[in-house]
Amino acid sequence: MKKRFNVIMVFSPDGGRLLFCKRSKEPFLGKFNMVGGHIEPGESDEDAAYRELYEESGIGRGDLTLTHVMDFLYRTEDMELQVWAGQLKRDVALREEENPLFWLDAGENFFDADRFAGNGNIGHILLEVRAAGIPEQKYLV
Repeated sequence: MKKRFNVIMVFSPDGGRLLFCKRSKEPFLGKFNMVGGHIEPGESDEDAAYRELYEESGIGRGDLTLTHVMDFLYRTEDMELQVWAGQLKRDVALREEENPLFWLDAGENFFDADRFAGNGNIGHILLEVRAAGIPEQKYLV
């Protein structure tokens, strides 16, 4: 059975910062990554994205609207990774689950594989998310 996961790119209300966790275990131990996790059998993709976001950060459905932006299919690992993105409507108090949370400047080099998980995929994802019009208020770097 295919393993299914999601990651969620969350922009601050002004669009200038992105929410990241710092991985406390493998894969990508010690690197910054987006929040997300497993999609449970029988769970809708959208419900899974909101559930994982809430579990890992305390951010709920009322705080932002998520858009399903793209998917990665890893055939050699029989795995699907969904990418969701949204911009907070207002500042929220974060609640960490397992990994420490950080707001990073949206102008960072997210292709830096020494600092960020995903072997450069986060940089690519950010380009696609921006092309989709998220955040609504364009943040110029």
